[in-house]
Amino acid sequence: MFLLALGCAISPAQQLGVPAEKVTFQPLSTVVVSSARPAPVRLVFHIKPGFHINSNKPSMPELIPTVVHFSLPPDVVIGRVEYPAGQLVAFPFNPNEKLSVYSGDVVITGRVIAPPKAATGTYTVHGDFKYQACDNNACYPPKTLPIVFNVKVGAGSGSGHHAHGNAQSPHIHN
Repeated sequence: MFLLALGCAISPAQQLGVPAEKVTFQPLSTVVVSSARPAPVRLVFHIKPGFHINSNKPSMPELIPTVVHFSLPPDVVIGRVEYPAGQLVAFPFNPNEKLSVYSGDVVITGRVIAPPKAATGTYTVHGDFKYQACDNNACYPPKTLPIVFNVKVGAGSGSGHHAHGNAQSPHIHN
């Protein structure tokens, strides 16, 4: 009876010996873009407490950088991808050297662009978030986290002028 109660406190993944993910991707609402105006996109990743990942620009060349790659449909482009600056942190395994890392939430931004002759409709963007997670004692094998979100391309005015000024897509929060 005690073992049954204990088994209920452990997640099914843990019962099977599958480690919990150290990084997760926050689902993204559909990005709405027109051929006349790019739309901002925010990719939010959550790093599990007690872990960190190398920044996009690690402090040593042998460290694996965190990167996002996209597989795009023909009528969608993602440009101006920007990574946050890493935090310089020293760890117990080498207290004299600071590493450039991310922890907590990491936000990578970009611009979704529909070329002028893009067909209207909804497109699915696939991507990969490549990272290497570490704790204070060890680094784990590099992983690739799939990213998927939709882009809705609407008809553009073609002039680039918009009566609503600098409005953002409704899914973007500053």
